[in-house]
Amino acid sequence: MIFGVLKDIKNGEFRVIATPSEVASICGDGHKVLVQKNAGAKAGFSDEEYVSVGAEMVETMKEMYDRCDFVAKVKEIEHSEYNLLRENQIIFTCIHPAAHSEEVQALLDKKVIAFTAEDSHRYGSPNCEAAGKQGALMGLESLLSINGGNGKFVSGLAGAPGIKALVLGGGIVGRNALQVLQSLGAWVTVMDINIATLRDIGKMYDEKVNTVISTKYNLKKLLPEMDLVINCVKWPKGSNEFLIDREMVKSMQRGSVIVDISNDYGVIETFRETTHEKPRYTEEGVVHYCVGNIPGAIANSTSVAYAASVLPHLRNIMNLGVEEACIRDGYLRRSLTTYKGYLTHEETSALQNRPWIRPEDILNIADKDLNPAPSATVTKSNNIITI
Repeated sequence: MIFGVLKDIKNGEFRVIATPSEVASICGDGHKVLVQKNAGAKAGFSDEEYVSVGAEMVETMKEMYDRCDFVAKVKEIEHSEYNLLRENQIIFTCIHPAAHSEEVQALLDKKVIAFTAEDSHRYGSPNCEAAGKQGALMGLESLLSINGGNGKFVSGLAGAPGIKALVLGGGIVGRNALQVLQSLGAWVTVMDINIATLRDIGKMYDEKVNTVISTKYNLKKLLPEMDLVINCVKWPKGSNEFLIDREMVKSMQRGSVIVDISNDYGVIETFRETTHEKPRYTEEGVVHYCVGNIPGAIANSTSVAYAASVLPHLRNIMNLGVEEACIRDGYLRRSLTTYKGYLTHEETSALQNRPWIRPEDILNIADKDLNPAPSATVTKSNNIITI
């Protein structure tokens, strides 16, 4: 199979889906690897390093799509790539399909086999760890007076108290944000809807972190006290209610900071996505940091960790074929998003009102001994095709 490592073109995205280490493994399996010129340059990997492990460098994105059976990258397929897609081509990237209807339509129209990487992680994505840790640091930077913040130092100084920080969500992102903030001396509160999650966090930090059940009532009480709020909540798409509405933002101290790592419309009413070039804006007196690809700021570390985590999926698809790979790994199976003109992603079906078919049905593997995996979403769709 001819496998292609595309150069990411999203604004402010510097990561690469495969480093020379992964390319060496794929070449060792007997596959041909094409790497788009400078694909890894901003993450610290030169074209010469890729060539040294057996890759062929390719100048243009068009040639990559023309020649490769299977292409992979970190972020979404952009509009400029739609017409380059080929029928039966395999795509592996973070598609975020439920939020990108135009992208989904292009994948369907081109009849590609597309996997959305964010649903494929059995142990959680390294990008989530990176987003939590770096997001916390970006929040602290946003508190600086030179960035419009209230000018408080995270752990305080002699005679000046440290900051109060609120982490919304106790999953992988939230726990990693907490790790950074607590280790630097912030006074941290974590909110989650799961009491077991809060109990685990309390034990992990010897009860030196406050934990609170996440309700709008509790949020309203806490927000006026907080210097920094880190949103790590994966919000149900299509929800009609904000977790933090505009009046709640108004209640916060002037110069306090909201970092919206999740970047889901609907959680915070004052949210709008920003970029690394212009990461902050102030609304209702509160500094907002809402960059959609925070891990791109630490492109080397995230590329190394993320590429290693997805390598088994890439190798299994190439070495076993799509059907067998999806039999053996339920997390890969649940990440199948489109298959030769059919939508296979339930959340996208529900939110975009599109018919969908289960991956195991379209692949004709429902009667096989399938490796199990939990559903990738709580959003359900009855708009299902049966064959």
